[in-house]
Amino acid sequence: MTPSSGTGNQNDPMTDNSGMRTESDALFARARRAIPGGVNSPVRGFGGVGGTPVFFEEARGAYLTDADGNSYIDYVGSWGPFILGHGDHRVIDAIHRQADRATSFGAPSRLEVEMAELLTGLLAGLEMVRLVSSGTEATMSAVRVARGFTGREKIIKFEGCYHGHGDSFLIKAGSGMLTHGAPSSPGVTRGAAGDTLNATFNDIASVRDLFESNGGEIAAVIIEPIGGNMGVVPSTPRFLAELRRLCTEHGTVLIFDEVMTGFRVALRGAASLYGITPDMYTLGKIIGGGLPAAAYGGRREIMEMVSPVGKVYQAGTLSGNPLAVAAGLATLGILMNDDPYPALERTAERIALGLAEAAERHGIPLRVNRVGSMLTPFFTEGPVNDFAGAMMCDASRFAAFFHAMLRRGIYLPPSQYEALFISTAHGEAEIERTLAAVDESFGEIAPKNFR
Repeated sequence: MTPSSGTGNQNDPMTDNSGMRTESDALFARARRAIPGGVNSPVRGFGGVGGTPVFFEEARGAYLTDADGNSYIDYVGSWGPFILGHGDHRVIDAIHRQADRATSFGAPSRLEVEMAELLTGLLAGLEMVRLVSSGTEATMSAVRVARGFTGREKIIKFEGCYHGHGDSFLIKAGSGMLTHGAPSSPGVTRGAAGDTLNATFNDIASVRDLFESNGGEIAAVIIEPIGGNMGVVPSTPRFLAELRRLCTEHGTVLIFDEVMTGFRVALRGAASLYGITPDMYTLGKIIGGGLPAAAYGGRREIMEMVSPVGKVYQAGTLSGNPLAVAAGLATLGILMNDDPYPALERTAERIALGLAEAAERHGIPLRVNRVGSMLTPFFTEGPVNDFAGAMMCDASRFAAFFHAMLRRGIYLPPSQYEALFISTAHGEAEIERTLAAVDESFGEIAPKNFR
């Protein structure tokens, strides 16, 4: 048997405690000798759940296949880009067509113009956009431009929000930083930390206090309008509306970090769900169709600060890479033409309800936060509306749940503080298998069995 049978097996990559070697174990041992921690991004290291990371070799639709040939239903989706599932033939065809022409130019191309026109046509207030290669690059650049535009140095971010690994952001960050228990990172200078002010998510009074105590010094407020890096934590409409008002009043640039939520929760992004127009956006994940691509942009007067028009310098050798842009254009085109969002909403709602109902049956404290096709099961009794609420979760119970699901062929994000992503490839069979695995797994970690 394999994990895809729903029963686990002797070759399960998580049975390494029995002493059995698997290909994933062997690869991890090799990786640790050449790569810090054996992984190229911290959350992949299973630090939040324990055990040996699974190494994957193939992906199709809703499924991943690991180095030992085991199959899993995937709810990570490369952390969000694969809203159409892995290997959608229309996206793959677009990549192949572009690869036959060129893989990189280091010079302008038609595809870059088409992507910029598409993005500016979809998102309210996005008048000009610059393509880059990663979400971190997008957020770093957006903050630099906001500083150049305002002539100010300080920024406000929110505890639990993660905006990449730029120095300004690794101050009580979310996601992998939460998993590894580090509120900030060595290597970040005191100056960078001093210019970053932390507010409490969904608490407008904390923002107002920072404006009052730093009058005329705040260049930008950057926020995930729907938090995804402390788990899924949506802003309240009133909070975002008041945040918009404060930024306008103080001449501060409001940046919506929609690297994760852009085109995921709605075609026109999280901003459209709230009816609020930020001054700048950062985008990523889906706009690369699974390849490295990102962007930042906003009002024309702000973006005209960017070199070569303005004096704020930002450059990138592979920015607007034609393979990534081709994949992103294909993905966005499908989202526009097929409108999969109602179906994604129904699938995600079924999974969220199934999690909540199974938890109730087994007497497990659980809160499920969901927006569109993103959701997080929080192992806690109280509501999760901010960083503090997320930190009240029982991470050890989540770790047990993660491994119970993995043994049943379901691959979840290996951290309590991440989102599950639903794709159009998750059909009836995948939903039923997932919910059956949830019920069995909750039986294992129910209070009478979990110590």
